[in-house]
Amino acid sequence: MTTELTVLTLAALWQVVQYALMSVPANLELGTARTFGPRDDDLAGLLSPTTARLHRALGNHFEGLILFTIAVLVIALSDGSTPLTRICAWVYLAARIAYVPAYAFGLSPWRSLVWLAGFGATVLMLLASLF
Repeated sequence: MTTELTVLTLAALWQVVQYALMSVPANLELGTARTFGPRDDDLAGLLSPTTARLHRALGNHFEGLILFTIAVLVIALSDGSTPLTRICAWVYLAARIAYVPAYAFGLSPWRSLVWLAGFGATVLMLLASLF
């Protein structure tokens, strides 16, 4: 397995961890009757600020993971793994891990800078696949 595919797998597992980080406090705050229900209302508006941030960070990871997955698949299918793409993959994962506490604790502007590092690494991987 390429380094990029390994990091993609770890990023997916990080998303599982994010589910737990958000869902445990959400269930404690809202009760399982509400969280197991049809969710017809916006649960995020009912969560504590930190849990709501964890909820948004999870959604943000879904968005970033889509683009990162495309980058990894392009690199893997084109047999285009290089030291640069491997470094970018690790930067992406490190940024996604750092993003969660930065967002949860409202660390501004660090949250945005960490996000930019992960996004930039993904874009660089995509560009590297073309050359």
